[in-house]
Amino acid sequence: MLTKQQFIHHSLHLNLFFLRIIKEHFIFLEAALFMKNKKLMGEAEFFKNEFERLLKHTIMLAESAMDFKMPNANEFVTKYTLDAEKITQFATGIPIDMSITKMEISLMSEKDSKHHHALLEDHVYKLNDRIIKTVTAVIKVKSQLLEDVLSCKLFVNTYPSLLEHVLEETKHYLDLLSKLQGRIEIHMKQDLMSEENFWNHIMSEHSLFIRGLLDPSEKQLFDIADEFAEEFETLEKQTEDLNMLSSGLSALTERTIRSVTALRDFKAQATEGLLGCKIKAIILPLLADHVLREANHYLHLLNMPDDM
Repeated sequence: MLTKQQFIHHSLHLNLFFLRIIKEHFIFLEAALFMKNKKLMGEAEFFKNEFERLLKHTIMLAESAMDFKMPNANEFVTKYTLDAEKITQFATGIPIDMSITKMEISLMSEKDSKHHHALLEDHVYKLNDRIIKTVTAVIKVKSQLLEDVLSCKLFVNTYPSLLEHVLEETKHYLDLLSKLQGRIEIHMKQDLMSEENFWNHIMSEHSLFIRGLLDPSEKQLFDIADEFAEEFETLEKQTEDLNMLSSGLSALTERTIRSVTALRDFKAQATEGLLGCKIKAIILPLLADHVLREANHYLHLLNMPDDM
């Protein structure tokens, strides 16, 4: 059973990460739609705006939590995020509230200015409940969208497997947040194999998407992305072996940390290359920064202390 402080901290941490991820899903979706799909564009814009509001609310609550620390702030925003938002807004015409990113950068730089709101636990619980209802609605929308694409009732300028990918991430968020609302510990040393399996799958798909969105002339980057995809497919298969001994799991985790660190560095270089217009690809800079933050988040999970 989580303590009051653990509930507040874990909720804020989870929401700061995933709310930005989910709202960016709708930016990428809106960018992949055509003028024929104005209704869907409107729905994507609505949910993007809703998640921006929820994220802003989360940041304001985090400012009130005197014991809230951001051990790996790069999973929330990176040094590239603001520029990536500016270029993506310019390229797509989709409005992005960049004041939120500036608020998060300010939150990361705060030292001793935080106070403690007497009703903070209640406010966090109510925010979580609102998020759960919104994410549940989003899962229905994303599921219907995927079904329409797979049945050729809708064409979007993105991979069907990418639509499935973002649906999986959204379901994972809902599962974790629902556990927190029940005061169930979600941090993962006690269930590391399952968590590694999920994120190794995500990292493998990231590598495949990067490979598929590069210009065919970018052969060196194509080959590197392909190697990462194969590495994480191997790691995913190994974590599916439920009979693995704890010593084997520890060794596998160490290998995973090395692989995720290398992939994180590759994603950072790719983000810099896209921002500097040095890589030929059909990858929005914000998508590159998005997958970089997910690698940073996975590294945070892998490096958590044993007593978490």
